[in-house]
Amino acid sequence: MNIIEVQDITKRFSNHVALDNVSLSVKEGVIFGLLGPNGAGKTTLIRILNQITFPDSGTVLFKGQPIKAEDVRQIGYLPEERGLYKKMKAGEQAMYLAQLKGLDRKTAYERLRVKFKQYDILDWWNRPVEELSKGMQQKLQFITTILHRPSFLILDEPFSGFDPINANLLKEEILKLKQEGTTIILSTHNMASVEEICDEIALINQSQKILEGNIYDIKMQFKKNIYSIEVQEENLALNSLIKNNFELLEQRTLSHSTQYDIRIAADLQANDLLGAVMPFANITAFREVLPSMNEIFIEQVETFNKEHRHEK
Repeated sequence: MNIIEVQDITKRFSNHVALDNVSLSVKEGVIFGLLGPNGAGKTTLIRILNQITFPDSGTVLFKGQPIKAEDVRQIGYLPEERGLYKKMKAGEQAMYLAQLKGLDRKTAYERLRVKFKQYDILDWWNRPVEELSKGMQQKLQFITTILHRPSFLILDEPFSGFDPINANLLKEEILKLKQEGTTIILSTHNMASVEEICDEIALINQSQKILEGNIYDIKMQFKKNIYSIEVQEENLALNSLIKNNFELLEQRTLSHSTQYDIRIAADLQANDLLGAVMPFANITAFREVLPSMNEIFIEQVETFNKEHRHEK
């Protein structure tokens, strides 16, 4: 079942088209990466999902029905632009935001104390927000985003400004929320995070969706028949042993072996490469090299931009 269906959404601001007939769907219980360069239209789409702004045309379905104002209670939203009342005490502000999401005071207090302790900011409960570091303020805002246990969570650049330890803590929390059934849209430029935790992605560029699907399927779609093969021999003249249908791209000398990246012809299989090397070397590792999401992102955006300029 799809928790979100975006159907032919278009949004204009003055002479600027922010979203141009965009459609995508987010399955229930997945982590969905919303990707794109700055200015692509991601934030506009997120604001439409949160009903902060409305499309000029098109429809958003939430759990199979046109999204309504009251559905926002089931949504948690962490915007990229962090906003807290600097003079309020951390605990007081968290309580205020939790109650805005419909929690009663007792439930809000109990849940907040647990989360403050988990995120190591309990000692700051009675301190003004302005005395908290940027990282602590981000923890506070994340806590208040998830406290009402929304079924659908939108995180816009959630790892921005976090050190590696706290980024990992946040990553573990996101994966835990997924295990508990929460559907999550993750808007980020951090492709490493996309690789680690996202199930599916959509790539938006110049107001249009140019790619959508399961991450593994997308990697398979754009693979380039490159394999990494590791052999015990240190100075194997591999380029002289495999010719014609094989192209040696890179060679790396490791502590006790040598690693080669090789592209094979489109009509060949991995076994053909193994068969060519096995008579001359002891193979210790072999794997297909799939493109990273960062490589796919750059390649697809650049290709789209080039074609778009040509059309103009």
